[in-house]
Amino acid sequence: MGLLDILLGRSKPAAPDLDRLFALPSAAVTLEAAAGFTPTGDGAVCFATVEGAAFEQMHREVQALLDADTERTGPPVELRRDGYGYSWLVSRRTPGRLPELVNDLHAVNTSLEVNGFGPQLLCSLAGFTDGTGRRLALVYLYKRGTFYPFAPLPGAAERRDTALELQLRAVLGGDLRIEPDLGRWFPVWGAPGL
Repeated sequence: MGLLDILLGRSKPAAPDLDRLFALPSAAVTLEAAAGFTPTGDGAVCFATVEGAAFEQMHREVQALLDADTERTGPPVELRRDGYGYSWLVSRRTPGRLPELVNDLHAVNTSLEVNGFGPQLLCSLAGFTDGTGRRLALVYLYKRGTFYPFAPLPGAAERRDTALELQLRAVLGGDLRIEPDLGRWFPVWGAPGL
């Protein structure tokens, strides 16, 4: 940042820090102790849909890398497109394997970034549930380097449990860098892995 930027009050946006994803397993312990939510084993990385041979090649390489894990159970990593035109690379692990799921999410984000698709990255999420069937996602905003909880109401058509989200903001503040601007707590309706 130069002198002119300082005088005009401009600032550089924070660089993404993908290593913050590795805080999710410790946050999961806090989340379970404080609110009874446990990992579902589902996670996903969302990015703006990209067309072209370079992206297809990178996608095949990432999928082959993640599918080569001999400990993976269940369906292989898959690419989905949502109704809003965004792409999701979805990974599924057994619920007790959150560190491995985080490794998957980190690998996908890193591969997209290294191959020049970083500007298309939007967010990553890990799914959680409680004993009553409530669902929750801890969403990582790539461009902000922050997390926020997203809790859709069960059975409700695109309504969220904001009281629970705010409660979890306080609970998780010691484990994760929580997004301070509530206007950036975007709903991820119909996200795979949630």
